[in-house]
Amino acid sequence: MGIYGQDWASYQSSTPNTSGLSFAFVKVTEGLSYINPRWVTQRDHAKANGLVWGAYHYPHMGNSAQAEADYFIDRVNWQPGDVVILDWEGYDPANSGVPKSTQRAYKDAWLRYVKSRLPRNPVGMYANLDYWWNVDRNGFYADFLWIATAGRAAGNPGIQAAWMFHQYGESNGLDLDYCRLASTSELRDWTLSFQHSPPEETDMPQWITGRVDPGAQPTVVLLPHGSAWAGYNRRLHLGMDQITDTPATGSVRVALHDGNVWHGVQAVQLAAAGGSVDVDITSGDVKLSLQTDTAGVSFAVETW
Repeated sequence: MGIYGQDWASYQSSTPNTSGLSFAFVKVTEGLSYINPRWVTQRDHAKANGLVWGAYHYPHMGNSAQAEADYFIDRVNWQPGDVVILDWEGYDPANSGVPKSTQRAYKDAWLRYVKSRLPRNPVGMYANLDYWWNVDRNGFYADFLWIATAGRAAGNPGIQAAWMFHQYGESNGLDLDYCRLASTSELRDWTLSFQHSPPEETDMPQWITGRVDPGAQPTVVLLPHGSAWAGYNRRLHLGMDQITDTPATGSVRVALHDGNVWHGVQAVQLAAAGGSVDVDITSGDVKLSLQTDTAGVSFAVETW
């Protein structure tokens, strides 16, 4: 069981109905010149009604990611618990002609720079399935993923990645959202948890996620290096990251490297959309190689 929210822009009311909602995400800026004229009133209305509030920026990805991030960040007097979001999509005239490689680089640069400026707030990314499957290449979304699908039930976006929010539909001109956490208080606690002093990146075990494209053979370095891994086990999750009425099958070649030689080469069979398998990684493995003949394969390396 989860909780529900909405995302608002200038074409919504300044004071939308908040009944039954736990959170609201509000568009603040676009590119380097647009500001939502209603965002302050919408923010104050959301907070006055007890909602967790977040702000998002819509990019023009031909511009400098840092310049746009500064334009967005400097508009807001950020408070503990405010959620920070990049609305990563680009079908409009400002973005449709920008190469996808540039769009990918913009996404990574924006998220990393914004996190460096706002380390004590959750910073994440909104993307629809097209951008998540066909434009993204490294699975990087900073602190959380907000995924958009059309025509699927709330809380069932159909992807393997560890999403936090799901935009599942629209009603009367309002985008409808779902959060996988159980209550408003749990969501608020999560947003406030970022107020604690963030550990150094090299000392923080973390997820490594991404996709494997047919014919490619990516080598994944198991970051972070060194003593941060001491006491942690690791496991590789492989899944079919696609939605289809026909069960999808595929094969992934997995090879592990212990710093000296490749070992543990195996072919892992995947079956059925949304299915997954796990591969154990030994404490001495420092990188892995993946190769597939099938579209829609996702991977994640977990520490525990």
